[in-house]
Order: sequence, then structure tokens, then C-alpha cells
Amino acid sequence: MRLKGILCLLGLSISTVVFIAGCGNDVHTLTDKRSLTVGVTNFADTLEPTQNYFAWAVVRYGIGETLTRFNDKMQAEPWLAESWAVSSDHLTWTFVINKKACFSNGRPVTAEAVKASIERVFKKNKRVVTFFSYAKMTAQGQVLQITTTKPVFDLPGILADPLFLIVDVEAEKEGRNFAVEGPIATGPYKVEHFTKEEAELVKNIKYWNGQVPFNRITVTSIDDPTTRAMALKSGDIQVAVNIGPNDIDQFRDRADFAVSEVPSIRTVFILMNENTLLKDERVRTAIISACNRKAYADILLRKDFVAGKAPLPPSLPYDFNSLQDPNSYNPVRANQLLEEAGWHRERKGIRQKDNKPLQLTLTIYTIRPELPICAEAVQADLRTVGIDLKIKTVDYNLINKISKAGTYDMLILNTTTAPTGDPRSYLKQYWQSKQTGNLRNASGYANVVVDNHLQVLQNTFDKEKQKLLVQEIEQTLLNTSASVFLGYPSLNMVSSMVVTGLKAMPSDYYWITTDIRPAE
Repeated sequence: MRLKGILCLLGLSISTVVFIAGCGNDVHTLTDKRSLTVGVTNFADTLEPTQNYFAWAVVRYGIGETLTRFNDKMQAEPWLAESWAVSSDHLTWTFVINKKACFSNGRPVTAEAVKASIERVFKKNKRVVTFFSYAKMTAQGQVLQITTTKPVFDLPGILADPLFLIVDVEAEKEGRNFAVEGPIATGPYKVEHFTKEEAELVKNIKYWNGQVPFNRITVTSIDDPTTRAMALKSGDIQVAVNIGPNDIDQFRDRADFAVSEVPSIRTVFILMNENTLLKDERVRTAIISACNRKAYADILLRKDFVAGKAPLPPSLPYDFNSLQDPNSYNPVRANQLLEEAGWHRERKGIRQKDNKPLQLTLTIYTIRPELPICAEAVQADLRTVGIDLKIKTVDYNLINKISKAGTYDMLILNTTTAPTGDPRSYLKQYWQSKQTGNLRNASGYANVVVDNHLQVLQNTFDKEKQKLLVQEIEQTLLNTSASVFLGYPSLNMVSSMVVTGLKAMPSDYYWITTDIRPAE
């Protein structure tokens, strides 16, 4: 890993680190103007795009592309597909594939190649059916036609999800190991070498969509956000993705760094498992009321965070401000509710009921820098009302399994709320009841209004009706104390001024692009 000097810096105090990093700008140079090092938090064990959420890494690293991509307003725009149309019944979608598009091995991207790639996703990934199912798919020349089993509101938005990045299936049949060697795809860079710790990318000389600025890019995993910031200051990396809230201020308003920030479409929230002590709505409501979410956002997270209230962030067009939060910060009310629920305490101790303590475990992962900060703040606030909250840290790759199995009391998540430009799948995944067949919701939460509205929403194509249904679902979740909505993080990318063209996007899918170039 190319992090010269970081091990030494780690032994110093933060103030010393800041002083050393500020002693001149000569470290912020590119030894080779056609090479770049990018520091990220990596979660991908392999580059097999159908495994887990590893396709995100393939798109983020500029290796793979999808038929469509999201702009900064989360609207689907052409990418490999130059245009599309839909039948009046929203069942048959026709995509025209850009005839200039080709894979990194030079093979053209035809409609047949796209069809084979999408079929591969449906064969290898179980999650794919939560996006859509197709009755048939046909390809002729550059024209791909997909007929879905049910009407789909926005298939172009769905196909912008990294899971649907287009790979050369023929290359795999010829012996390419996508997991180890990386897929043959269409992005500006291709894989030379990959481990979870570091990916070496080289220029795709056959790139179809313009000039590729760098001959080589090293993507290095630096999971700790403070270490990532230090590496940027020392010049060991030139670009850092998602600097933590405790470090971002050091780069703002400086002539030698560029900071790109954008409100995200992500929500940080806590699932509460109603198959535990949290079955009692009074206990869940007390927990929400005890959490000072505004203080978390404004003080602990340095205003790099919007205080939580609802399932969807204010960056999405669902009238966030019109929703009423019935459980705003009120520790007095939290104490009263716990007393009513039969949880009593003497003086300042932990509450008990039937000689058992009110003890819960909050499961977290640490690749998102705000999660440990939020977890510790929640732990402190709950202790003030007599709840003993233990924090359990697990590997990120276990989170999906834990969520689906329901093996938690409380589970903190940082989740994209509109991964396809549409929040339906997010709302359905976490709050549609298991009784309706939603096997991904193991929290025990069930509400007939939420279930019915989600069912209607699946078949609603009028945007105003969609909006009203979503708002009613959100308000019901708030009124029934379904989850603790902690807040909405901003996304950022930071670079030294040796490169230009950096732009953080709300979807968080596009990190390494041809827009990032050496500064003149």
C-alpha cells in the first residue's frame, strides 16, 4: 500500500499532524502526471459484480458502466443506452444501445451482449428480483427490448443501479475470472491487479466515450477516516472519498485543496427489533425521544449531517418539512413512558422490570465514519433515561445477513433511500411486514396502513399520487415509532490541487470518472 509516512503520523497527536501537514505544499505533487492515487473505504472482497453489493466498487472505480446513469437530481440519463421508450401499459421498454460503445477488449457492445449481461445478473444474484422481473427480453442489432412481468414505473432508473453494469459474458466463457481479475466492462479504466486492500487500474485504450486522463490509478483502502485525511495531507494520496466529519473542516476554504460536497440520498437510522423488549411501543418511543438528534448533527458531526426526522432525506422531493415528528427530543417524556411501561429505577441506575435490567445491544459497522459517533451518542443519551445500551461492532459484509435474520436488538444502518431514483424498494425492504411475503424485514414491524399503501404504490404511475402515498407511509412510520431516524449525511470528495474535475454526486455511484484530470 502506497502510504509513505502514515505509520509515523499515526503515533503523533492530532495537533502535531495538522502542523506537519501544513508545512508547505511541496508534498502535493504528482510524481507522474498520468498516475493518480485515490483513498477510499473499500467493502468489496472481490470484483464479481453479482456478489453482495460489489458492483458498486466496479462502477465507482471507473471499470464498469450501466445503460443509464443518474445526474445530480437523481434523474436517469443516457450512458451505454442512447435513448429509450416505454409502451403505454409500462410493460415493454425499448433501449437503443450506443453503437460507439465497446468493451475494454475491443468487442462491440451490442443489444445481444447487453441481454446476456442482464441475464447473467438474474442467474447469479437473488436480490435482483426485488428490482423487477422480466417475461421476455429480445435483442436485434443495437435495439434491446425488455417486457416486464408487471408494470414498472421507471426501468431506466432501475438499470442505473450498479448491479446492472454491463459485462462481456463471452470473456467469462473464454476463461476470464471476474472475481479475481475484474470483469471485462466498458469503463475508462480496467483492472491490472485487485485485492481488498488495493486495486491497480490502467487506462482502457479502447474506451468509447472520450479521452482517458490517467495511464494508471491506484485505489487504496484506508478504512479509518482520520488516516484517510492524513494521507491526503501528506501527499500519499491525491483524492480522498468521504472524509469524516471530524476532519473535513481542515480542507474547506484552503487554496491547496478542492472540496466537493453534496446532500446525499442516504439515511442513517436504527432498526428496532420488535421481537425483543422493543415490542412495547412505549419503549421504542422513549428511545426516540431520548435521542438528541439535532445535537448529533450540529455538534458531533460538525454540520456535515442534517438532523434526522423521517425515513427519506430532505434532498428527495417528498416534502420533508411537511412531516410532523411526534417524538422530538424530550428526555422527560422518555422517562415517563418507561415508567408507564413498568421499567422502574432507583435514583440514576439502570431500569429494571421483574428483576431484569433494561439492557439492549446496538449492532454497528465502522466503514461509515458517522456510525460509531452516532452509536456512542445514542448510548450516552439512553443511559440518562436508564437504558443500558451495549455497542457491538461487526464486519460490514455481515450486516445484510444480520438484518435478514433478525439477530439484533437494534441495528444502525447508513442506507441509500432511492437507489433507483425511487424510494419504493427502500420503504418496502425495511417496513413492509413479513406477513405480506417480505422476507427481508425481520424486525417484526407490521402496520396495515404501511402494507396497503406500499401495495398501491407499486402500481401507481401518477407522480402526485406517488408523492401522497409516500408521505402517508412516512408519517405512519413516525406515528408508530418504527425506527430511530438519526440523520442524513452529506457526501464529499476532497483532492489536492494537482487534479481537477472532482464532483461528488448524490447517488454515490461515480467516484473515478474521466472528468478527474491532472491540473494544468
